[in-house]
Amino acid sequence: MFAKMKSLSEQLANCQLPAEQSFSIPPECYTSEELFQEELKKIFQYNWIGLGRADRFATSGDYETMNLGGKPVIILRDHDGILRAFANTCRHRGARLLNGDGNCKHICCPFHAWTYKLDGSLSGAPHMNKVSGFARSDYGLISYHAEERLGFVFVCLDHSAPDLDDYLGDFAEFHASWPIESLVTTRRRSLTVDCNWKAFLDVFNEYYHLPFVHPDSLDDIYNFPTTADEVTGAFASQFGNTEGSGGLLQDSKEQPLPSMTNLQGRATSGVQYTWVFPNMTFAAGMDVLWIYEAYPLGADCCQVYQSICVPPETAVLQD
Repeated sequence: MFAKMKSLSEQLANCQLPAEQSFSIPPECYTSEELFQEELKKIFQYNWIGLGRADRFATSGDYETMNLGGKPVIILRDHDGILRAFANTCRHRGARLLNGDGNCKHICCPFHAWTYKLDGSLSGAPHMNKVSGFARSDYGLISYHAEERLGFVFVCLDHSAPDLDDYLGDFAEFHASWPIESLVTTRRRSLTVDCNWKAFLDVFNEYYHLPFVHPDSLDDIYNFPTTADEVTGAFASQFGNTEGSGGLLQDSKEQPLPSMTNLQGRATSGVQYTWVFPNMTFAAGMDVLWIYEAYPLGADCCQVYQSICVPPETAVLQD
């Protein structure tokens, strides 16, 4: 059973067997620089990528820059309230346009002052009126697909992106028991983690390590989940019962945060763990939604964003 496999493809095929027969993913999938470069091209530059919550782009001009699949990208809210994604490079000489995050009324290149509206169209290009045949309409920012679902942001860099609703399948219906779309983000922090991006997501979505790594903090709160739920779309999910609310923002199980209103069925007794392929995972509990986004920086390093979301009425509570 543990005989050496002939090829990586054969090893990966054995990872897709039923759970009681399957193998772990081969170690080189977490360490190989060659495979990492393939992941950037065939996963992060091709698929819909979950970028966390949309409420950080609350008003027109709110923007955030990031490196997605090795490409510099701007995510922003335009003057019409539409969420947009652009290449973070000027159409003239390729200079970087924005850094970090913030709010802007327009986008101005620091090199030659080419200026773009928030919809990506070129509004100003000094002295280019002297160039025969130059038309501003031909030099808008390179745009990518950006959409919102249940308060989450999804971006796809591939111009032939699949329909997002087809990609997500029954994602919205499956999570209808929780008021996910109306939740507000109370904290979002960034962590640089020295591990492969897949390893981080693997660990968040398994219980096996809890008795050994978290014996005094988590092991007595969470029970082993049920078998994986049957879903359609590019996500996987499983439910686990908990002691108390299962929340991690409480001083004790006797003083949890207020529960979300109108929860029904099993949503009142545990936590739903969902992994949206490829890089976003979240835990929907009775009181809070925890979200993690993992972005590869290298074969052995990733940038992780952790967000905590609660109902608006919980967010305004003191202490």
